[in-house]
Amino acid sequence: MATMRAMSATGRGGKLQAEERPVPQPGRDEVRVKVQACGVCHSDSVTVEGRMPGLSYPRIPGHEVIGVVDAVGEGVSGWQAGTRVGIGWSPGACGYCTQCRHHNLFACENIQGATGVTRDGGYATHLLAHHSALARVPAELDSVESAPLLCAGITTFNALRNCGAGAGELVAIHGVGGLGHLGIQFAARLGLRVVAVNRGRDKEELARSLGASEYIDTNAADPAEELRKLGGARAILATVTDASAMQAVAGGLGANGTLMVIGAVGALTVDSLELLRKRASVRGWYSGTSVDSEDTLFFSQRHQIRSMNEIYRLEQAQEAYDRMRSGKARFRVVLRVE
Repeated sequence: MATMRAMSATGRGGKLQAEERPVPQPGRDEVRVKVQACGVCHSDSVTVEGRMPGLSYPRIPGHEVIGVVDAVGEGVSGWQAGTRVGIGWSPGACGYCTQCRHHNLFACENIQGATGVTRDGGYATHLLAHHSALARVPAELDSVESAPLLCAGITTFNALRNCGAGAGELVAIHGVGGLGHLGIQFAARLGLRVVAVNRGRDKEELARSLGASEYIDTNAADPAEELRKLGGARAILATVTDASAMQAVAGGLGANGTLMVIGAVGALTVDSLELLRKRASVRGWYSGTSVDSEDTLFFSQRHQIRSMNEIYRLEQAQEAYDRMRSGKARFRVVLRVE
């Protein structure tokens, strides 16, 4: 029997274990993907550290996956063996429930959960995916280099194109890290006036090289006040994972501005009077579905948007995960699987 290699989570203490399993066979509506690369994302901690009740273990993490279809199950059309595909956080959608019929595929009532959380993900040589979870990958994109576009990329790109800001309007990217360094590139290519907001000045040169026209050091000045001096932000893309930092910048919204929250910080306090006075809003944004992933990949290919990555082998998944959790990676961590 053919076997596959995987690094699976036990749900205890953030530890991964090497496994050898039979290569799975795709069921109805599924394809099997031979994995080429998988990003190591902060959201993987939900699985690796057992932070979601009810998960079954062992479970293979990973939701920034690029690979090649190598087997197609019954009922699948439009996808053939040999097609290179990307698989992100969204596990797919049924297409016929109430949410799907109202174009809310991300909230499908029948296919729920997430890749690498409720079903096995990409820290492995093979995985199974529902056909609706697949995105086509442009031939020009390198699999290892581009894997983070399936989560960090789609989350920032999709939030920006839904934030309400138009070309030339002021948008702040809060945090120049794994999400923020991609957000700056997307915002600049979308024609927005980009302000990078970060603690310290060590990332200013990088932020400007990626497309930021302004830089605010939160150690040196009140970020909300500095944004107001620039006229107020039409949108703030909050990528940080610190609630107090997010709250400190929210006051920099301008009239009809939106704080787009894509960093998970738990409870968040925002001055309601500020929101009322400016007719501003706070909005959480789900990463996106396979269609959004495909849009992200093709936009990135056309506009030369690149993720800055540190690369590890599949067998080094524990080291890669620990590096990601340390917060010291510049900026994304990727497993080279093939």
